[in-house]
Amino acid sequence: MSGHVYHEIYLHFNWHVKDDHPVLTAELEPIVHRFITDRCRQTKGVYFHGIGGTTTHIHLAVNIEPHVTISELVKALKGGSAHDTNQHAGSRVLQWQRGYGVVSFGQKNLPFVLRYIASQKEHHAQGRTEDRLERNAEDENAGQEDV
Repeated sequence: MSGHVYHEIYLHFNWHVKDDHPVLTAELEPIVHRFITDRCRQTKGVYFHGIGGTTTHIHLAVNIEPHVTISELVKALKGGSAHDTNQHAGSRVLQWQRGYGVVSFGQKNLPFVLRYIASQKEHHAQGRTEDRLERNAEDENAGQEDV
């Protein structure tokens, strides 16, 4: 990528375990988070900031360079983390649901987003979630049949 581009592309992602099964247990969650974090750090043009979630879904904050394609990044993170986790476990313990949510935000909002991500379990336990940061394609397609 040319050094002649100014960019601030900060993204918040979330995606769910297939059928919202609570598989991201205290034992499995750190393994999955490590695989996703490592893949972010190994991907050129992707800068990892934070990861968190609940037993049914993850939240991720990164910033990217303009040449990074969002859909390809998510495909690599979801597919790679499921593969790595299942290989580590020796069985198929993790499948991700179709779709994801992505929201862009400004650099000045990074501390807020990171606090939100780090406190996922508390937010969900108290019913105090930020709709904008929780939405994903499955929410948008609820009640619609797959075509």
